[in-house]
Amino acid sequence: MLDAKTCRKANTTRYFLVVALVGGLALQALSAVSDPIDIGSRRELFIDNALIASLSGDARQQLHHPVAREVAVEHDADWEGTGCGYHNVFQDGDKYRMYYNGRHLEVLEGGKLSVGRHPYYLCYAESDDGIHWTKPNLGLVEHNGSTENNIVMKVGLVGGVEADAAHAAVFLDENPDAPADARYKAFIRSPKPLGMWPFKSPDGLHWTPMSEAPVLQGIGAFDSQNLTFWDPTIKQYRAYWRVFSEGTTTTDVWKPAGYRAIRTATSDDMVNWGPHTDLSYEDSPDDELYTNQIKHYHRAPHILLGFPARYIERGWSQSMRDLPNLPGREMRASSQERYGTGLSEGLVMSSRDGVHFKRWNEAFMPPGPERTDAWQYGQQFIAWHAVETKSHMPGAANELSFYAAEGFWHGAGSTLRRYTLRLDGFVSVSAPMEGGELITKPILFEGAQLALNFATSAAGSLKVALEHADGSPIAGYALDDCDELFGDTVDRVVTWGGNTDVGGLAGQPVRLRVQLRDADLYAFKFSNEGQK
Repeated sequence: MLDAKTCRKANTTRYFLVVALVGGLALQALSAVSDPIDIGSRRELFIDNALIASLSGDARQQLHHPVAREVAVEHDADWEGTGCGYHNVFQDGDKYRMYYNGRHLEVLEGGKLSVGRHPYYLCYAESDDGIHWTKPNLGLVEHNGSTENNIVMKVGLVGGVEADAAHAAVFLDENPDAPADARYKAFIRSPKPLGMWPFKSPDGLHWTPMSEAPVLQGIGAFDSQNLTFWDPTIKQYRAYWRVFSEGTTTTDVWKPAGYRAIRTATSDDMVNWGPHTDLSYEDSPDDELYTNQIKHYHRAPHILLGFPARYIERGWSQSMRDLPNLPGREMRASSQERYGTGLSEGLVMSSRDGVHFKRWNEAFMPPGPERTDAWQYGQQFIAWHAVETKSHMPGAANELSFYAAEGFWHGAGSTLRRYTLRLDGFVSVSAPMEGGELITKPILFEGAQLALNFATSAAGSLKVALEHADGSPIAGYALDDCDELFGDTVDRVVTWGGNTDVGGLAGQPVRLRVQLRDADLYAFKFSNEGQK
C-alpha cells in the first residue's frame, strides 16, 4: 500500500500532466483562432465583435442612438399624397440628392382602402448641405395637367417597360468602370413578371432599362424597397430584396409564408446575377424586417451597414389605445387591424461578408416621445443611406445624418425628419469611471500612426498599449508609456512619451490593450502621418 506522501506526489504528477496536456491543446486551439487579422490602414469600428478578443472590468459594447433634429422635408404637395416613403439619399460631389415615392393611402368610412387618387410617383429633392432641401420643378411628368413638379417617373411605362416606380432604389454608381451614360443606377420593381428592372441614367433624371427582361424573377416578394449598389471591397454589385421566409413565388405572384426576410446575390453588371442566399443573424430572433437599407459604410467600406425597419403587430390593448391619435388608428384598423395596431422602428446591423449580420436587437431608432406623428405603422423607416454633413454645433467635427419618416398615412401628408450621430458612432466600447479594459485580437496593420475616435468626461481617460500577439509587452508602447488621452474627438493620434511613430511595428502581429475610465471608444485607424 502506498503511503499518503507517495499518493500526494502521484496525484500531483498526474495533475501537472493533465494541465500540460490541456494547456497544450488550449495553446493549439488559441493558435488556430488567433491568426492575425490584416486590417491594413482600414478604419475599424466596434459595431461587431470581429476584432474584440475580450472585455473586462466594466467595459462593454454600447449601442448609441441618433438624435432627432429638424424636419428636413415636408411632403405636402398634392402628388406626394399621404404615404411618401422608401427614401434614397446620397452625396454627389457638392450636392445631396434624394429620391422617394409619392403615393396616397387613405381609409374611408366603412373601412374601404383608397389608393387611387393619383398614380404612384418617384419624386426628387436636392440639397447643398444635406440639411436644407428643395423640390425643383423638373418638367418631366404631368400631374393634373401640369409638369411643374418634382416627379421623375410614374408607375407604368418607363423607357418602354412596365415598371413600378414607387418601389425604387436610386444610387450613384461608384464602379470606376461605369460609363458616363450609366453614372446613376436604379433598381425598380417589375409588377409582372415579378422581379426587378435595372435602369441607368446619365443625369439621375432620364432613365433607360439595362435588360430585356426583369432580373431575379420568381425568387422574391419584392413588395418593399429592394436595392443594389456597387461594393468596392468585392468589386461587384450586391442586391438585397424582400422575401417571405419559406414563401413561394412564381414569375407573376408571390404567396407569403413565415415572416418578412431579406435575400441577397451578387453580379458583375446588375443584369446577370449569381446564386442567392438569405441573410443570417447572430443571436437575433426572427423579427419581421420590412426594409433592409444595406450599403457599405463610406468611412469603412469593408463594413456593410443596414438600417432595416422592424415591423411589429401589437394588437389591441390599453397601451395601444393610449397611444396618439386613437380615432385615426381605429379608422385605419377598420380596413385591416394591422393598419391601426402595427408599429415600426429602425434597427442597425453590420456585416463583413454581406450575408451573415450582427444585428442589434435593441432599437437603433425607436419611435420616441409620443406625439401626433409617432408610434404608428410606417414611422422610422430610415432612408437609404446615412450621409456625412456639417455638425449642428459650429466648429465641431462633421456628423452623420439619417432621415426617417413620420406622420405616415394620416392627415394631409407626411414628413421626413433628420437625425444625427457622431461619425462612426453606432457602437462604442464603453466603461464607467470604475474602469474597464479592451483587448483586441491580433492584427497586422500598415502606417506610422494610430488615431482614435473617442469621447471621455473631463475626469475620464483612455490609454492604449501595443503588445505582441501573445500579450507580452513591446518596449516603449506599454500602458505606462502611453500619454493619457481625454477629450471628445473623431481623430486623435496616440502618443507614447510624446512619440507617435508605430511604423516599426507595421506588418508584425500585434494587439491593442485599451484601458478606459468614463470613456467611449468608437473606432481606430492606423495611417501614415497627415492621412486621416
